[in-house]
Amino acid sequence: MLTVKIPKGIVLGTVICVMMFCFCHGKAYPEDIGRDTVSVLFTGDIMLDRGVGRVIRYKSPDSLFTPSVDSLFRTADVVVGNLECPATDIFSPLHKRFVFRASPSLLPVLKRHGITHLNLANNHSIDHGREGLKDTRCRIAAAGIMPVGYGDNAREAAAPLFVEGGPRDIYILSSLRVMSENYVYMPDRPCVCEAGIRELCDTVRAVRQRSPDACVIVSLHWGIEHTLSPMVEQRIEARRLIDSGADAVVGHHSHTVQDVEVYRGKPVFYSLGNFIFDLDRPINRRGLVARLIITRTGIGFQAIPVTIGNCRPHVAETGGDSPALTYR
Repeated sequence: MLTVKIPKGIVLGTVICVMMFCFCHGKAYPEDIGRDTVSVLFTGDIMLDRGVGRVIRYKSPDSLFTPSVDSLFRTADVVVGNLECPATDIFSPLHKRFVFRASPSLLPVLKRHGITHLNLANNHSIDHGREGLKDTRCRIAAAGIMPVGYGDNAREAAAPLFVEGGPRDIYILSSLRVMSENYVYMPDRPCVCEAGIRELCDTVRAVRQRSPDACVIVSLHWGIEHTLSPMVEQRIEARRLIDSGADAVVGHHSHTVQDVEVYRGKPVFYSLGNFIFDLDRPINRRGLVARLIITRTGIGFQAIPVTIGNCRPHVAETGGDSPALTYR
């Protein structure tokens, strides 16, 4: 096992692509992909309520995106954010400690600043019930963003999302791996993916069997909040996924930055921490953006540090060397 230490500085990459998405049969079609590489970014948690909502009201939703973040997103073909709240006008709060909700009018702002995909497989997407979840999915699609980890039933929610047009097939799987509060999971009703590791491994193997050269990325909402290291169980599960054929594992939920490891040449980002969020403890104001560069024969990866001030992420500019972009 190799543990990658996150350096202090950051120099942005040079791959620039402005792209749009259309929707057809659950597939994502980047119009200008087809070159020798595809750049995919994953962010940490995006929560648009509570303290972030106050920033939106007193400034503007566009103010959440700093120039350094906009510049970073312009280097990517695909930007996947974890939307840690429903975006709906439906008000039907579950009985739980933390219940979030954002206006769906904010979704086009995310699109305008470069976010192309939003993960729903987390423990806050259902804060306003199943109808709120369904409406969030529809609002995301209407904004021109691809929802990830949602389905009209458990089978659809667990299906890998195919990103077409790269140098090889690219699939994204996403699953919620922590318990939902006061919410009854019903596999025959609209839901987020809650597939276990065994099912995810079986899906990865099935994808690999159909498309041996595919790039398979697994995104997991897992672990323990406000901790700085993953559990032993998470390390075991990450290795099982990679042994099954996954090319990268990307995690969130802890609201902190956790280890970045390389196992069998493949990256594991245990937790990216927060991205747009209002938690103000020092450990909660650091985050990472995971960059994956997918080539015809391998994958490059990079951990890009961000700092969060007044709910707004900034790409870290502290001097020193750039985080290494490693190819395997």
